[in-house]
Amino acid sequence: MPQSERSRTSVLIVGAGPTGLVLAFWLMRCGVSFRLIDDESGPGGQSRAMVVQARTLEFYQQLGIADEVVAQGVAIEKGHLREGSERGGGNEVLELRFTDFGAGISPFPYVLAYPQDDHERFLAGKLKAAGREIEWNTKLIGFKQEGAQVRAEIDRGNGRIEDVEADYICGCDGAHSQVRESLGIGFPGGTYEQVFYVADVKIASGFDRELYVNLGENILSLMFPVRLSGMQRLIGLIPPELAQNEDLTFEDIRDRVEPLVDVKVTEVNWFSRYRVHHRVAEHFRADRAFLLGDAAHIHSPVGGQGMNTGIGDAVNLAWKLADVIRGRGGSLLLDSFEPERIGFARTLVSTTDRAFTPLVSGGWRGEFVRRILAPLFFSVATRIDLGRRTVFRTVSQTRIHYDDSPLSEGKAGSVHGGDRLPWVQMEDGDNFVPLRSIDWQAHIYGTADETLEKVCRQIGLPVHEFPWGKSADAAGLEQDALYLIRPDGYVALAVGGKSAAEQLESYFHKVGLRLSSR
Repeated sequence: MPQSERSRTSVLIVGAGPTGLVLAFWLMRCGVSFRLIDDESGPGGQSRAMVVQARTLEFYQQLGIADEVVAQGVAIEKGHLREGSERGGGNEVLELRFTDFGAGISPFPYVLAYPQDDHERFLAGKLKAAGREIEWNTKLIGFKQEGAQVRAEIDRGNGRIEDVEADYICGCDGAHSQVRESLGIGFPGGTYEQVFYVADVKIASGFDRELYVNLGENILSLMFPVRLSGMQRLIGLIPPELAQNEDLTFEDIRDRVEPLVDVKVTEVNWFSRYRVHHRVAEHFRADRAFLLGDAAHIHSPVGGQGMNTGIGDAVNLAWKLADVIRGRGGSLLLDSFEPERIGFARTLVSTTDRAFTPLVSGGWRGEFVRRILAPLFFSVATRIDLGRRTVFRTVSQTRIHYDDSPLSEGKAGSVHGGDRLPWVQMEDGDNFVPLRSIDWQAHIYGTADETLEKVCRQIGLPVHEFPWGKSADAAGLEQDALYLIRPDGYVALAVGGKSAAEQLESYFHKVGLRLSSR
């Protein structure tokens, strides 16, 4: 007979990939108890997701780990769009300097290459150093929601079955999520017909820190840096006549890949073939159960959005769970998770699908898009400052906003409730420094009204005053206006004028915030 054990925690996290790890890290910083389980034996051994976007690095800056992540990754500051062919001799169509795209928008104006396996080991190591263990080789059997709690059954191996009582359960357990299956939530979508290859290699010309996108008649390929040890990542379409070969190796396509990307591969560290899926769960929440990351949405790799979107889910949910569990916020906080994240996921799947499908299509339509439309679009879009900034904001996820959220109110200047707080550089730092408290706070760019300061003291809300200047004005902020900032760096309430104190009190009442009870 299996040995049965019983335990209790505030949050049971299922899945220790980047999404689950970030969720755990944020909850730890908020002082909330959790269990993090995974049925694998340890962190992943493959560099699947590669790209860490600026918005994710901003979240990591709040957690105090951004500098370490950047130091371990490879900052890609330049990209090249090339027209190539399987016979070689590709011509460069466009050179892109990513630092020009993101200057003044984020403290991280570039794309960071950081392999998922290294990423997972780093986050797991941080948790362990803080005394929090990941429970590997531990599988969720099932769970039930009973009133104000979740009762889950987990298999810890060696005949040890444990009953876990939790306030909430979070499914971060991937595309084949046991949590989603247990909830009976649909996962509609489909699979693209094209088959792709991915390879981590070393090249004869040495380590290259730049991104190369090669478009041509029947081809699409990318090359970019993977690790500081000298690995490059190659991604591309497998020729249709080889697509059904389940035993495909790099040697089978070497003679097509090398001329296309104009390199000589000297070492193959990893090679795989795969298909791309696009799906969004019908719901991201069912009472006390939540879906995040690949358990909630999967999509094409266009723009390197997948892992970053999952991390965004984790950050969005973590502080809300923490405030509710600690009695600092009402149910509206958790009610906002699904509308804030599912809308973005659906839009992302739709837009990446529209971009991805023509790029990989066969026939004359695909060739027309790859050889004419795509180069023309990027050439025009990146020629002007507005185009470059729009591209950066979109790809970096700094453009994500929650204007329609029940937590978002008001407008001051051009900044709405629900917008990411604009980054403002100053002589002695920037306005993102206070966000490291990962707590509610008020920002005033100018001088705070005395009545407003009094109300903030009464409700336990920290006030940060910044000098008014050209940089704040250029960011769209309004002088002396109140910006109530959520723990994740988004504006909850934006209001100018003498009614700020009154509207702040009204907002706290609506959301059920009780910060003074800390």
